[in-house]
Amino acid sequence: MTMRTGVPAEWGQEDAATINRLDAVYRRLSRRYVGRDRAIRLLQIAVLSREHLLLLGPPGTAKTDLVLRFSELIDVQRTFTYQLTRFTEPSEIFGPLDVEEFRNSVYRVRTAGMLPEAEIAFLDEVFQGSSAILNSLLTLINERRFYNGAQPQDTPLVTLIGASNDLPDDPVLRAFADRFLLRIELTPVADERLYDLLRLGWDREQLGLRGQAEPKERRIVSLAALSALSRRTAEVDLEPALPAYRDVVQELLAARMTLSDRRIVRGQKLVAAAAVLRNSTVAEPKDLWPLAYFWTDQADAPQFLEAVQGRVEADGGESLDPAPSVAHIVNEIETVHEQARRRLSAGTATPAIVDGELSRLTELRNKLLQYHPGAQQEIADADQKIKELISLMRDA
Repeated sequence: MTMRTGVPAEWGQEDAATINRLDAVYRRLSRRYVGRDRAIRLLQIAVLSREHLLLLGPPGTAKTDLVLRFSELIDVQRTFTYQLTRFTEPSEIFGPLDVEEFRNSVYRVRTAGMLPEAEIAFLDEVFQGSSAILNSLLTLINERRFYNGAQPQDTPLVTLIGASNDLPDDPVLRAFADRFLLRIELTPVADERLYDLLRLGWDREQLGLRGQAEPKERRIVSLAALSALSRRTAEVDLEPALPAYRDVVQELLAARMTLSDRRIVRGQKLVAAAAVLRNSTVAEPKDLWPLAYFWTDQADAPQFLEAVQGRVEADGGESLDPAPSVAHIVNEIETVHEQARRRLSAGTATPAIVDGELSRLTELRNKLLQYHPGAQQEIADADQKIKELISLMRDA
């Protein structure tokens, strides 16, 4: 791969607006789901890279609700959600028998409203399905194709999100699990975030006590816009990130971590998607962060995090630790502020883009207050940058 020359560092305004709206999705969900920031980011990476995500963890960690709310915010028209058991029949997933066709000696199933016609699908207890279900799923998620009788049927599937308490030990199921390039372990909320969990949870419980349903989320970005942005990942210049990518893989293999050739190659899509998420046409070592979540064995997750985190932080990327350091938050504040100031000075900023950057600065300022309340000078500096940006917006 050769370095492209004359390529702008950022995407055009239409793509940048979609990225900004996608970041608004993150902010909305981050406020609602305590301690699930990284899972939300991985949902975004899964959609942009058209890869599949596995959520691992005990019941009660908001896996199903998170996926459904995410789907609402990106205006997915065709979703499919189901909990598998060992007794689930294929017809419950792929559709019932088409009786009319069967009378004509043709075996077909009616797929309307079922998984083969879904754009985003969520399968809880995904490894509980029968071999007949898992074999069909394997083809569907690999090739985006469902064999309806003798006829192959293309599917519009963007990503399949699976959930399970843990990874299976069965070799056959492990082979199926390997098709989920991304995986994250969701644990109960840590003590330092317990107050936030109680406060937000009580707000929802009050609605139930009043006999009121939670309102549906209003669409922030369309799936069509995200699909267009997804195609942009193929245009990302990966060259600047490849040496660090190679070093991460070599370090993990030297430590005898399990990584198939398929995972190593396809992991590059995750890095490209991470670059797009930060509105860049060029991938850098800071974009390696999704590699912390493409491990094969659950026990290896800490080693993957360790191999990736140092390189991401050394390049100025966001800490993967749930409590990022003052220095990393301040560095991101500087980056967002300078980017917004440059756009406003050049007259290339749309109101939607600048509003998004202002919201991001406010979020980072609040993160400083949340994790580092003693960093009074850094918080005051962030407040000043927010005021400066508001002033520039008024003068623009």
